Amino acid sequence: MATAGAASASRRLAEFAANLRYEDIPAEVRERARDCIADTLACCVQGAGLPWSAAIAAYARRYAGGGPCTLFGVAASGMSAPGSTDPGATASGAFTAGVTAPAAALANGAAAHAFELDSLRFPGAGVHPGATLVPALAAACQETGASGRQALTAFVAACEVLFRIGAATHHSSEKLGFHAPGLTGPYGAAIAAGLVHGLDAGRLTQALGIAGSLSAGLLAFTKAGNGGMVKRLHLGRAAEAGIVAAGLAAEGYEGPDTILEGRYGFLQAYCSAGEPALLTQGLGSAWETLNICFKRYPCHVTAQAPLQALRGLMAEHGFDGADIASMALGCSEKIVSHHDIRDPADIMAAQYSVPFCLALAQFRDPEDPGAFDASALRDPAIRQACERIALSAQAGLPSAWSARLAVRLRDGRTLETLADGFRGLPAQPLSREDMRRRFMLRTAAGLDAGAAAAWYDRLQDLENQPAFPAG
Repeated sequence: MATAGAASASRRLAEFAANLRYEDIPAEVRERARDCIADTLACCVQGAGLPWSAAIAAYARRYAGGGPCTLFGVAASGMSAPGSTDPGATASGAFTAGVTAPAAALANGAAAHAFELDSLRFPGAGVHPGATLVPALAAACQETGASGRQALTAFVAACEVLFRIGAATHHSSEKLGFHAPGLTGPYGAAIAAGLVHGLDAGRLTQALGIAGSLSAGLLAFTKAGNGGMVKRLHLGRAAEAGIVAAGLAAEGYEGPDTILEGRYGFLQAYCSAGEPALLTQGLGSAWETLNICFKRYPCHVTAQAPLQALRGLMAEHGFDGADIASMALGCSEKIVSHHDIRDPADIMAAQYSVPFCLALAQFRDPEDPGAFDASALRDPAIRQACERIALSAQAGLPSAWSARLAVRLRDGRTLETLADGFRGLPAQPLSREDMRRRFMLRTAAGLDAGAAAAWYDRLQDLENQPAFPAG
């Protein structure tokens, strides 16, 4: 096997991943990993009932039947889960099995990201650990019969690799028009699947090299006025790419060792401000997995802090949407350039639009996924409120997700606050009760309460499970 550079970043990352043992992982890191795995599977179940997820699941069943892997949230009848838009859905509670690993990763990854509820990293780095890692991990485990302990260890190793690659981009890929999770995700998914399949450091290095040629995802949907479904596809394709890359590497297929930092590699080709030193910084000592964060609201992460701040002002001062004359948001330049969509054509574009989400939150509870439905697009009060929100780029904010919010009321008062963070960030963690409640709510469409609770308990005891709990 050719190795162009034994000390390349991908080689060092692969060696770390291959050598990581369960006993090396601190307890708090294992807890965050378990929470992310469980939360993602719940997102899969909820997301599976949406039309864009159902289309991909149908594709998977049509072209990739005969495998050992599960489509989470898709009833065993082959129909969408209960509570979905499919009138033929049944209340089976047993998910569809029998598709191949690549197809399962594709469909489950798209379902995990189907309603903007899956996990991220803080500070933002263009990575979605749940939607890209967990579907690849689950598929590989079902294919091999790997234990829960193997799954948990592989997830942590993959997250440490994924987050460092994302951090090294300085989130600059999206300034060029790429959708970052579709670019970064294949690398992490390749590590997750590769470890489950028993690849050594050399083969994992090749898997990373292969993954680099499977990266994809463009932000054209943000400006085209249609096509928002592809945003979900990018995450599914990333998970699928990890399965493909690991499988090819296992067969002796090669990719370039310098795929990350080398000439024409990832940081050079896909980023405008990459920093190669961050690819391996703190590897083995600083645990990036602790930077996983969970969204509070079903919309893009850049809207999370402003939404929490707005709802806080409404509760504190006792006003509602009818009392608001106008709003102003001082925010990051990226929100102005990428997330200022005033006339979204579908709910997917609406969830990506910061002003639309703020307008919706004036009249509906943004914590309720049901608030983000097609009727919101036609609601004249929300539409008019959206037009009364001014965005401006502002420097000196605590983070790219922070903003300064000013609300002018019709009675003449102006209320101002710094929107800095939201519940779900590492510094503002959700409680154990919150995490369980989220899981139960999101799986209610596909499982009865008893089955969901038992599944959650197995996932929270993942390292003691003889096989990956698939429902």
